Amino acid sequence: MSEKPEVDRGDAGPKQVGGELVIPVAAILFSIYYFWTIQDIPWEAQVSALLVGSVLILLCLGFIIRTFLQKSRGEVSLQFSQLLEPIAFIPKRLTLLGLTLGYILVIPYAGFTLTTFAFLTAGMLTLSNGRKAGFILFLSALLSIGGYLLFIAAFKTRFPMGPVESALKGIL
Repeated sequence: MSEKPEVDRGDAGPKQVGGELVIPVAAILFSIYYFWTIQDIPWEAQVSALLVGSVLILLCLGFIIRTFLQKSRGEVSLQFSQLLEPIAFIPKRLTLLGLTLGYILVIPYAGFTLTTFAFLTAGMLTLSNGRKAGFILFLSALLSIGGYLLFIAAFKTRFPMGPVESALKGIL
Protein backbone atom coordinates (compact mmCIF):
# COMPACT_ATOMS: atom_id res chain seq x y z
CA MET A 1 0.00 0.00 0.00
CA SER A 2 1.31 3.39 -0.86
CA GLU A 3 0.69 6.36 1.38
CA LYS A 4 -0.68 9.61 0.06
CA PRO A 5 2.06 12.17 -0.32
CA GLU A 6 1.66 15.05 2.09
CA VAL A 7 0.80 18.36 0.55
CA ASP A 8 3.15 21.12 1.63
CA ARG A 9 0.93 24.00 2.69
CA GLY A 10 3.73 26.03 4.19
CA ASP A 11 2.40 28.14 7.03
CA ALA A 12 -1.17 28.08 5.71
CA GLY A 13 -2.23 25.03 7.71
CA PRO A 14 -5.09 22.77 6.67
CA LYS A 15 -7.29 23.77 3.76
CA GLN A 16 -10.16 26.03 4.81
CA VAL A 17 -13.52 24.55 3.79
CA GLY A 18 -15.99 26.38 6.00
CA GLY A 19 -17.16 28.45 3.04
CA GLU A 20 -17.86 25.28 1.05
CA LEU A 21 -20.52 24.33 3.60
CA VAL A 22 -22.63 27.44 3.04
CA ILE A 23 -24.44 26.20 -0.08
CA PRO A 24 -25.14 22.64 1.17
CA VAL A 25 -26.51 23.97 4.48
CA ALA A 26 -28.62 26.54 2.61
CA ALA A 27 -29.87 23.79 0.24
CA ILE A 28 -30.96 21.64 3.19
CA LEU A 29 -32.76 24.56 4.83
CA PHE A 30 -34.43 25.50 1.53
CA SER A 31 -35.53 21.89 0.96
CA ILE A 32 -37.08 21.72 4.41
CA TYR A 33 -38.86 25.03 3.78
CA TYR A 34 -40.01 23.74 0.38
CA PHE A 35 -41.40 20.55 1.94
CA TRP A 36 -43.36 22.73 4.36
CA THR A 37 -44.85 24.84 1.54
CA ILE A 38 -46.01 22.00 -0.75
CA GLN A 39 -48.59 20.59 1.62
CA ASP A 40 -51.51 22.04 -0.34
CA ILE A 41 -50.49 21.05 -3.87
CA PRO A 42 -51.55 17.90 -5.76
CA TRP A 43 -49.98 14.69 -4.49
CA GLU A 44 -48.19 14.02 -7.80
CA ALA A 45 -46.25 17.25 -7.42
CA GLN A 46 -45.58 16.47 -3.76
CA VAL A 47 -44.07 13.10 -4.68
CA SER A 48 -41.76 14.68 -7.26
CA ALA A 49 -40.75 17.45 -4.87
CA LEU A 50 -40.11 15.00 -2.05
CA LEU A 51 -38.02 12.79 -4.31
CA VAL A 52 -35.86 15.62 -5.63
CA GLY A 53 -35.60 17.34 -2.24
CA SER A 54 -34.71 14.10 -0.48
CA VAL A 55 -31.93 13.33 -2.96
CA LEU A 56 -30.62 16.89 -2.54
CA ILE A 57 -30.65 16.58 1.24
CA LEU A 58 -28.90 13.19 1.14
CA LEU A 59 -26.17 14.51 -1.16
CA CYS A 60 -25.67 17.58 1.01
CA LEU A 61 -25.56 15.50 4.19
CA GLY A 62 -22.99 13.21 2.55
CA PHE A 63 -20.84 16.22 1.69
CA ILE A 64 -21.17 17.63 5.21
CA ILE A 65 -20.35 14.29 6.86
CA ARG A 66 -17.31 13.87 4.59
CA THR A 67 -16.15 17.37 5.50
CA PHE A 68 -16.48 16.71 9.23
CA LEU A 69 -14.61 13.41 8.85
CA GLN A 70 -11.81 15.31 7.10
CA LYS A 71 -11.91 17.84 9.94
CA SER A 72 -11.62 15.09 12.54
CA ARG A 73 -8.51 13.77 10.72
CA GLY A 74 -7.01 17.26 10.71
CA GLU A 75 -7.03 17.52 6.91
CA VAL A 76 -9.22 20.62 6.76
CA SER A 77 -10.37 23.48 8.94
CA LEU A 78 -13.85 24.96 9.11
CA GLN A 79 -12.69 28.57 8.87
CA PHE A 80 -14.58 30.93 6.57
CA SER A 81 -11.92 33.56 5.84
CA GLN A 82 -11.29 32.26 2.32
CA LEU A 83 -14.97 32.76 1.57
CA LEU A 84 -14.31 36.49 1.41
CA GLU A 85 -11.07 36.21 -0.56
CA PRO A 86 -9.96 37.61 -2.85
CA ILE A 87 -11.16 40.92 -1.47
CA ALA A 88 -11.36 42.34 -5.01
CA PHE A 89 -14.34 40.03 -5.72
CA ILE A 90 -16.48 41.36 -2.88
CA PRO A 91 -18.06 44.19 -4.93
CA LYS A 92 -19.15 41.69 -7.62
CA ARG A 93 -20.53 39.34 -5.01
CA LEU A 94 -22.47 42.15 -3.36
CA THR A 95 -23.73 43.28 -6.76
CA LEU A 96 -24.97 39.75 -7.50
CA LEU A 97 -26.63 39.60 -4.08
CA GLY A 98 -28.33 42.91 -4.81
CA LEU A 99 -29.45 41.67 -8.23
CA THR A 100 -30.89 38.54 -6.64
CA LEU A 101 -32.79 40.52 -4.02
CA GLY A 102 -33.96 42.92 -6.75
CA TYR A 103 -35.17 39.97 -8.82
CA ILE A 104 -37.23 38.70 -5.91
CA LEU A 105 -38.73 42.14 -5.29
CA VAL A 106 -39.45 43.02 -8.94
CA ILE A 107 -40.73 39.70 -10.35
CA PRO A 108 -44.29 40.10 -8.98
CA TYR A 109 -44.65 43.38 -10.91
CA ALA A 110 -42.58 42.90 -14.08
CA GLY A 111 -43.33 39.20 -14.54
CA PHE A 112 -41.11 36.16 -14.94
CA THR A 113 -39.80 36.67 -18.47
CA LEU A 114 -38.83 40.34 -18.32
CA THR A 115 -37.36 40.09 -14.81
CA THR A 116 -35.40 36.97 -15.72
CA PHE A 117 -34.03 38.67 -18.84
CA ALA A 118 -32.95 41.73 -16.83
CA PHE A 119 -31.41 39.60 -14.06
CA LEU A 120 -29.48 37.36 -16.44
CA THR A 121 -28.25 40.31 -18.48
CA ALA A 122 -27.13 42.33 -15.47
CA GLY A 123 -25.57 39.30 -13.76
CA MET A 124 -23.60 38.16 -16.79
CA LEU A 125 -22.48 41.72 -17.60
CA THR A 126 -21.30 42.06 -13.99
CA LEU A 127 -19.35 38.80 -14.11
CA SER A 128 -17.82 39.52 -17.53
CA ASN A 129 -16.92 43.15 -16.72
CA GLY A 130 -19.20 44.31 -19.53
CA ARG A 131 -17.48 42.32 -22.28
CA LYS A 132 -19.43 40.57 -25.04
CA ALA A 133 -22.58 42.58 -24.32
CA GLY A 134 -24.22 41.56 -27.59
CA PHE A 135 -23.73 37.87 -26.90
CA ILE A 136 -24.96 38.32 -23.32
CA LEU A 137 -28.13 40.08 -24.51
CA PHE A 138 -28.76 37.30 -27.03
CA LEU A 139 -28.15 34.56 -24.46
CA SER A 140 -30.31 36.27 -21.84
CA ALA A 141 -33.16 36.67 -24.33
CA LEU A 142 -32.82 33.04 -25.43
CA LEU A 143 -32.85 31.74 -21.85
CA SER A 144 -35.77 33.98 -20.82
CA ILE A 145 -37.85 32.96 -23.83
CA GLY A 146 -36.90 29.33 -23.22
CA GLY A 147 -37.97 29.69 -19.59
CA TYR A 148 -41.29 31.18 -20.69
CA LEU A 149 -41.92 28.41 -23.21
CA LEU A 150 -40.96 25.63 -20.81
CA PHE A 151 -42.41 26.79 -17.53
CA ILE A 152 -45.35 28.98 -18.50
CA ALA A 153 -46.45 27.73 -21.94
CA ALA A 154 -45.63 24.01 -21.61
CA PHE A 155 -45.91 23.28 -17.88
CA LYS A 156 -48.57 25.94 -17.16
CA THR A 157 -46.63 27.06 -14.08
CA ARG A 158 -48.14 29.99 -12.22
CA PHE A 159 -45.23 32.41 -12.46
CA PRO A 160 -45.96 36.11 -12.03
CA MET A 161 -47.52 37.66 -15.10
CA GLY A 162 -46.03 40.81 -16.55
CA PRO A 163 -46.25 42.67 -19.83
CA VAL A 164 -44.42 39.96 -21.80
CA GLU A 165 -46.63 37.18 -20.48
CA SER A 166 -49.77 39.24 -21.09
CA ALA A 167 -48.74 39.97 -24.68
CA LEU A 168 -47.74 36.37 -25.41
CA LYS A 169 -50.89 34.97 -23.80
CA GLY A 170 -52.94 36.52 -26.58
CA ILE A 171 -50.57 35.24 -29.29
CA LEU A 172 -50.08 31.71 -27.97
